[in-house]
Amino acid sequence: MDLPAYLLYLAWIAAGLGDFALHRRSDLPHTSGLAESRLHLAQLCVVGSGVLAWWALEATSTAWGVLALAALAHAVLGYADTCTAYGKRVLSPLEQHVHSVLDIAPWILLGWAALGVDWHDGRLRLEPRAPRVLLALLAPALLPVTAASWEFAQAWRVAKR
Repeated sequence: MDLPAYLLYLAWIAAGLGDFALHRRSDLPHTSGLAESRLHLAQLCVVGSGVLAWWALEATSTAWGVLALAALAHAVLGYADTCTAYGKRVLSPLEQHVHSVLDIAPWILLGWAALGVDWHDGRLRLEPRAPRVLLALLAPALLPVTAASWEFAQAWRVAKR
């Protein structure tokens, strides 16, 4: 795993945590609630799938296509997320700047991944990698997953009242 790509990944995780803190500050469970929180969980699933694909697959053109689809799905879900929140809760300038980091990071990582792709090989194959690399990817991801789960639980509780 390339250190610069990993540092970008950690910055992306930090931006995600900052975004959840801003959601909490704007009282998401009582404003845009479950609708927006569901989109956050969907975005995490898409991002998680892309990160796992990046870890597990050899760098072929097909694997890169999988990553590109994940980046595109993340962008579509991010747009839907903003549309869902708009007019229902305060979207501060700081939150919009945090979103810009969250929005661009998948595309930067996709470009980074493209540097190592064998464009003449279209097969989809698993690449043997050290489990410690998977741990290095998953351990930090537990933080935004926990934040998203807490947010969803709070929105669920408010919606069921």
